[in-house]
Amino acid sequence: MIEYFVPRNFHHTELYIIHYGSQVCSPGHYYGPAVRDHYLLHYILDGQGIFKTAERTYELSTGQAFLIYPDAVTYYEADLDNPWTYCWVGFNGLNAKNLLHMSGFSPSRPILTDDEQRSVGRCMQSLINMHPQGKARDLHLTAKIYQLMAALVENNRQDEVIPAQSRRQQYVEEVVRFIELNFANRITVSDIARNIGLNRSYLNALFKEQMQTNIQDYLLRYRIERALRLMINEALSIGDIARSVGYDDPLLFSKIFKKITGSPPSHYRKQMLSNPPPELPSPADDLRH
Repeated sequence: MIEYFVPRNFHHTELYIIHYGSQVCSPGHYYGPAVRDHYLLHYILDGQGIFKTAERTYELSTGQAFLIYPDAVTYYEADLDNPWTYCWVGFNGLNAKNLLHMSGFSPSRPILTDDEQRSVGRCMQSLINMHPQGKARDLHLTAKIYQLMAALVENNRQDEVIPAQSRRQQYVEEVVRFIELNFANRITVSDIARNIGLNRSYLNALFKEQMQTNIQDYLLRYRIERALRLMINEALSIGDIARSVGYDDPLLFSKIFKKITGSPPSHYRKQMLSNPPPELPSPADDLRH
């Protein structure tokens, strides 16, 4: 059984399914040597067989899975006496490589052994049993592939050793992502630190070391930068803009806006509409460059 999935909504480029299915293999059934242009994960439901990469041959059985990487030459074959039954999903996307790395996969480590609860296997079978139709078809399948990725990450028992400098960079990136997703809410530096799981003072020191500003000032600047983008929409009042970037009090917003830009919001907006200034760089640019 094979299901082919052509996404109708190309907003799902971060992670998307190409095809999925299952097969009861006959003794000695094989595929390859061949290459794929996408990721292909096989999960063994029953039986056994072999999987070959350029580096080595793996003998696999029930509850294990093997991952084929794009452009890698691979070969797999069902056992002659106890041929495997497997299901598979082919997928790709901008987030695929990172999510697979979080799951413990790599080109030199393409094998997974499921946990005792068979969490990955249950997700795979749930996926292949789906036959969604209608306008929400791509959403249902996208949800399933993310559920599978979550199961793979949870199943990863390997503790990755992250260099101290990389870990500090990771914490700073988490702060930036948290602010980008939550700037419109009433968040504080303590909220950010609690979400990341670090002491507020320590996290602030790490952030300042890499970004040359503290978290509070970064949050203020980010909110004002977002407010500037909304200024061009004349249907929005200054109060609307203030609330949209996390300020319930328009007076407080105006005070902070003037402190950062040098002008009150209403005056700045008049100047912007009559003579649009160059776009201010996003504060996140400091991290990305």
